[in-house]
Amino acid sequence: MSGLNTSLAYFFTVIGLSALVRVLLARWRRRLGFLIELISAFALAGCRLEIETIAEVGQWAGALGPDVTYTMLFIAIAIHAFIMQGVSGNPAATVMGFLQKEIGVVAMLLSVASQFLGAFLGLLVAGKYWEMELTDMHMIKNLMMSECSTALRAPMIHGAVAEAISAMTFYLVYLILRNRTQLLRIPILALLLTFFAYAGSNYTSGIVNPSLAFALTFNCPGHTFSEYALVYWLGPLIGMTLGLFLYLGNIPLLFNRNLLYSKKSRFRVPKGKNSEEKAN
Repeated sequence: MSGLNTSLAYFFTVIGLSALVRVLLARWRRRLGFLIELISAFALAGCRLEIETIAEVGQWAGALGPDVTYTMLFIAIAIHAFIMQGVSGNPAATVMGFLQKEIGVVAMLLSVASQFLGAFLGLLVAGKYWEMELTDMHMIKNLMMSECSTALRAPMIHGAVAEAISAMTFYLVYLILRNRTQLLRIPILALLLTFFAYAGSNYTSGIVNPSLAFALTFNCPGHTFSEYALVYWLGPLIGMTLGLFLYLGNIPLLFNRNLLYSKKSRFRVPKGKNSEEKAN
């Protein structure tokens, strides 16, 4: 139980500091939005890396089974979504905003670069935390740092398809729930991402986030950088684009014509009078 308490303390520290910085930057959100994206990606990567540690060695070093892993994953995603409202920490979501003409190309590039930098900082902080070896679980993880296990356990093409399908499903649900209340939207999306992680545990881990995948598995041996990029970068981007197209029927940045759905007129056309009414 001490291992779990240590992990919880780490979670609260990462989330608490991220929330504090988010509040301090709130006044300059329009100008410094990319810094908030950095903080969001940092918090997401920092927490997810600790959850991956529990999944890998928690059962042997701390008697922490899969039930603890996925429960903590759900809670971490839900808290992150609640605290980081309006920012995603996810390059695919940022590119989706660009495709919808919600942000410009400069803002998109700054946000994506900040998200990858934030995820990398999350990896550095987690590594320093593991070096402290506060528990047996972290001692083992520290020894495994140079030989971490890859999240990609399927052939490259299969992994890319799995990430694309997961991303398409996620963004379809996200767009459908976009204008709903947070009490409905956040738990559903958190549950969906937790399900992807569970269902994809033997394939790609269902990460559906290019910057998060960069922190979680790109430094692990077993695949080349280009193979990881194809699965965890191209796959989610293709899935996001398909989800946006299926929801809107078009891609606003590329074309305005709706190829899937026809717009119904808001006004009813009056019916013509029948022959008897005309005779009278």
